[in-house]
Amino acid sequence: MTIRQKAPRLGAHISVAGGAFNALYRGKSIHCDSIQVFTRNQTQWKSKPLVDSDIISFKKALAETGISPILAHDSYLINLGSPEDSKWLQSREAFDEEIHRASQLGIHYLVFHPGAHMGAGEKYGLQRIVEALNLALAKDAGGQLQLLIESTAGQGSALGYRFEHLATLLEAVKPAGRIGVCLDTCHVFAAGYDLRTPEAFQKTMSHFDKVVGLRNLKAWHLNDSKKDLGSRVDRHDDIGKGFIGAAGFGNLLKDPRMHGIPMILETPGTEEDHSRNLETLRHLMAG
Repeated sequence: MTIRQKAPRLGAHISVAGGAFNALYRGKSIHCDSIQVFTRNQTQWKSKPLVDSDIISFKKALAETGISPILAHDSYLINLGSPEDSKWLQSREAFDEEIHRASQLGIHYLVFHPGAHMGAGEKYGLQRIVEALNLALAKDAGGQLQLLIESTAGQGSALGYRFEHLATLLEAVKPAGRIGVCLDTCHVFAAGYDLRTPEAFQKTMSHFDKVVGLRNLKAWHLNDSKKDLGSRVDRHDDIGKGFIGAAGFGNLLKDPRMHGIPMILETPGTEEDHSRNLETLRHLMAG
């Protein structure tokens, strides 16, 4: 049985400029409990392989900072739901590489966008994603890295904006112990699930628990939303400055079921911006 701590593990997506290990020290400098990183350039298909010195430096920084868990986010180019065989194969190869790199570094979770059906239909797209994930996990049989499906806003033909989509993937991907969910507050809200009042938050989480299961919730991305409820538009804002508002994040932070779960700020900005948003979150948690 996992014994959770008495508070969420607050952190941020941190730059890996100068080497991935530097993200851990940057995270420590702004008092992150947990961090998320890219292990490669997220806007390019090709990347240089990690060398021994990269891995040694990262694991040394892990031990020195005590930051845990570490999340990696996959490339934005990857689309495991693509109906085009060439794009799907290219995405699968890139995703396999993401798994390999995260595993080399001793990272705990790989967060990924499930994919988009590109007009082929949601059922087809979900089947395509299931096939890609099962092939990836079969290739990495015996690995320890856990894959986390990120909920989406449902912009365009993106899948994962309904809790039912997440449940479909969780049920079909094997082994079950290698797959979980990362909920993004902006995406959840834009997809039509309200978080703003205690009653709305509890309704949303009760629905999630019924459809997906709280046991499968392994991480959160914390972003306010520049667009209103149900907009299906993914636009992040600073905590308390968007349509979710400070009270919505307070509902989440004070829920004892979320204690011990990593909660990662993604709102674009500098480490100074992350530090300011972390201070806001800690104030809400204590208030």
